[in-house]
Amino acid sequence: MAEEDEQTSSAATKVQEAAASVQQASAATKKRGRITPGRAEAEAVARRYFEAIGAHDVQGAAAMWADDGREDVRGQGRFIGPEGLRELISSLIAAIPDLNVEIVSTTTEGDRCVLQWRFSGTFAGPGSFNGITPTGHRMELEGVDILSVRDGLIQSNDAFTDTMAVPRQIGMMPPLHSPAEQRMTSAFNVKTRVTDGLTGGSGEAKLVAEGVWVVQGQPGRCNVYLLENSGTESGVTMFDAGARTMTRAVARAGAKLGGIKRIVLGHGHTDHRGTAPGLGVPVLCHPEEVQDAEGSGGFRYWPEGLAGLPTPQRQIHRVLHRYVWDGGPVKISGTIAEGDEVAGFAVIDLPGHAPGLIGLWRESDRLALVSDCFYTLDKWGRDCDPRLSESTYNYDTEQARESLRKLAEMEPAAAWAGHANPATGDVRGQLLKAAGAAPDIP
Repeated sequence: MAEEDEQTSSAATKVQEAAASVQQASAATKKRGRITPGRAEAEAVARRYFEAIGAHDVQGAAAMWADDGREDVRGQGRFIGPEGLRELISSLIAAIPDLNVEIVSTTTEGDRCVLQWRFSGTFAGPGSFNGITPTGHRMELEGVDILSVRDGLIQSNDAFTDTMAVPRQIGMMPPLHSPAEQRMTSAFNVKTRVTDGLTGGSGEAKLVAEGVWVVQGQPGRCNVYLLENSGTESGVTMFDAGARTMTRAVARAGAKLGGIKRIVLGHGHTDHRGTAPGLGVPVLCHPEEVQDAEGSGGFRYWPEGLAGLPTPQRQIHRVLHRYVWDGGPVKISGTIAEGDEVAGFAVIDLPGHAPGLIGLWRESDRLALVSDCFYTLDKWGRDCDPRLSESTYNYDTEQARESLRKLAEMEPAAAWAGHANPATGDVRGQLLKAAGAAPDIP
């Protein structure tokens, strides 16, 4: 009898252990999201929504949206709530009256369902498609929607599709790999090469010192410096932002070096902030340059109409500032001044040409990057010995002389300016001469 009780007890224990194992496995499965009410609801709602579109049930499809639901169709626009989606779906069916919808696949996690779809039909109208008049062409379009569902309603949807497919199918673009497409591609490449040649847009940077790369572009032979970041930080810090026409060149060069992480403006003039608005990274400058970087780009203290420049040059420069050099005002995210450190360089104040002009100094190799503290090209763009800027463009010419003397006394081995060539050799003597003081004679 005792033996039978022991066997019964043992069997009961095994049943309890098995039940516990099943419960644990079930809980683990639910935790992994394989079978959950939210997941099932999301996929069911997503499928019903696309089935309603395929059935041309505009009202039924729109009713599946939350009142503040949002659909972003990449390349087309944003649509809000049932009314916005009713408009979107109606316009689609009006353009393709025999629209057929196929659900290719779904992948669901939690309350998000990723649905791959295929639309097909005839672009017969009477409605247009993205403003294009109906052509009668047969169309097939594929894409992916990412839908979020809560309380049985669609809360948001991000839609992605092949935006090149429709233009190719209706004749706006040549067929893929066709002779016409090859000719169009060849012509576009020629245009790119010509543009690169004129503006320095090839993205080729020149290594001029350890960890220092220069991209030079036209007009004005503007120099943009890419400084390799030290330590664990990847990419480069950019010093001076050159002309707007250099934006593609600078972006490409920076990408090849790990990406541009920040921009430090030597000063805020139009031809030195030009690429900054188009690069999408934090921009820093001296506190005295914030007003010009975020504002006029120097015009607030230059003579009206650039009076003082020779007539032909004045007219040319007015066009260059407005249409070529300037990328427009740029938001400054922080400020720096003398004593701060930038990518292994010390910041030095060199005001005069601009109220907050700064340079970068590296003691180890006595390298100076000094923006427009001096020029090595004349007013017509020809190479020349170091000189001060035209007084028309200076905030304070006498202060600019003092800054140039300050730089000379640091005895750089090489000094790179904001335009054209560096000063090398007897840099101190050349800079003192440019500042109006004779160099020391041994």
